[in-house]
Amino acid sequence: MKKPSWREQGDDPDYRFSLANERTFLAWIRTSLALLAAAVLLDQLEVSHPQALAKAVAVGLVLVAGCFAGLAYFRWRANEIAMRNRVTLPHSITLLVAALLLIAISVTIGALVLA
Repeated sequence: MKKPSWREQGDDPDYRFSLANERTFLAWIRTSLALLAAAVLLDQLEVSHPQALAKAVAVGLVLVAGCFAGLAYFRWRANEIAMRNRVTLPHSITLLVAALLLIAISVTIGALVLA
């Protein structure tokens, strides 16, 4: 398999930094998997709440999980490129997006529980 062109740029970064960047990526992936598991639970669990609302929240969780997985890759890639070119790590809105999405999910699930 051919390396992406950005992996040919600059110098190989210190492996410790690359591994730390990879651990961060994997933490985002674990979060994504946890959201998928919650979506499956909501979809399969017999609840006394309106089924349509539970399905909507489950679909929302699946979409957020997909967003997190995508954001994780692009954040990892941007950090790797910056380290290879010895420039400042790029600012990312990933954390803000994650926080806002999780707040929205929490409010929705809270409303579902209280309904």
